Amino acid sequence: MFFDQEPHGVFFLIDNKSFYSSCEAVARGFNPLKVPLVVLSEAENTNGGLILATSPEAKHLFHLISRKRDLPNDPRLWVVPPRMNLYIQRNLQINQIFHQFASEKEVWPYSIDESILDMTHSWQLFGNSIREVARLIQKTIRHQLGLYTTVGIGDNPIQAKLALDNYAKHNHELIGEIHYETVPDKIWSINDLTDVWGIGPRMAKRLNRLQIHNMYELAHTNPYLLKQQLGIIGSQLFATAWGVDRSQLKEPLKPKEASLGNSQVLPRDYLTQNEIETVIKEIGEQVAARLRHHHKLAGCLSLSIGFSYAAAETDGRGGFHQALKIEPTNDNQALTQQLLWLFRKNWDGQAIRNIGVYSSKLSPDTGQQLNLFESPLNQIQHSKLNQVIDEIHRRFGFTKLVYATSLLPGGTAIERAALVGGHNGGNSYE
Repeated sequence: MFFDQEPHGVFFLIDNKSFYSSCEAVARGFNPLKVPLVVLSEAENTNGGLILATSPEAKHLFHLISRKRDLPNDPRLWVVPPRMNLYIQRNLQINQIFHQFASEKEVWPYSIDESILDMTHSWQLFGNSIREVARLIQKTIRHQLGLYTTVGIGDNPIQAKLALDNYAKHNHELIGEIHYETVPDKIWSINDLTDVWGIGPRMAKRLNRLQIHNMYELAHTNPYLLKQQLGIIGSQLFATAWGVDRSQLKEPLKPKEASLGNSQVLPRDYLTQNEIETVIKEIGEQVAARLRHHHKLAGCLSLSIGFSYAAAETDGRGGFHQALKIEPTNDNQALTQQLLWLFRKNWDGQAIRNIGVYSSKLSPDTGQQLNLFESPLNQIQHSKLNQVIDEIHRRFGFTKLVYATSLLPGGTAIERAALVGGHNGGNSYE
């Protein structure tokens, strides 16, 4: 058979249904599937309010989209702020439950609400069938935490992911299965390409131009043509269409080149040079601190600037991205000076909404390289000052010692220090 030589195992991809809203519903004593509830972030950078999560009942009753303006004035609807610390705590508890069914090295958190479990060697300890074990895991989480989960089951991770997205979320058991022998029925029958993990609207359009409109056509297209037209992603999509996944999750991922960076969506359009440069310096100092924390020096620095929607329409560009080779360093002042030079060289007065700073060409920080044109004593003292500031931040928190520039109009570092994942951390319990 075609699939005989492919890796076979038992994989669960488990998703926490409407995770944020479910956590909030349970914390208030409600059934998460039956209460109309939304989690609304009212941070400034969401233009009045962004709906982060919607319960199934709220979706059914109100057909909500994504913004505060979409919310109906209905007394039945609960509108609550996010509490990222609560969601992280629940995620840790859920993964601890998974460790009761598979060893720690066989559980991989895929996101804050999804995890992959390799059950190949352990499922028989807990039931007479794979589906029975999936139901047991669901019931355990429901009993201990009050949360509902959906489970995709497959012979490999991609089958489990497709089973989760296309079948588990749409049946009453909240379980879906795909196996090699069911690929023609379960995968080739998918008519909307964007229902498949890894295919977004842009990729779907590229496939359409190759006369590929569904998964059956994708599976029966010449794979060499796909690779020629789409590159390596073409080969990957062909493998997905056949339910083939040769990835070894237990093998640690080795990136070709490590990098460290930070980015931010600004709370409003920034128009003045002083305000924009204040944030660039804040992010640059944050990246420098991360480099020191990891004992690394950066040999390349890049600045990514995203224009506001109106500015992009006028300019014809969405922004600019510039990189610069530098003498390896992790010093605040050296990095921010280069970032400001890049900005001033490329900015022409456009309104700014996104700023990103990234460092690459990393090397070990094994000692301080002195500059012959500056006093050695001053350089050593400056390096020690950075280390003292890092230690104060580590022990007492970022806001206990900030640069005066962060108090200027446009500064965002103090407000961002209180966020978790870009949103309000909140208390774990009310």
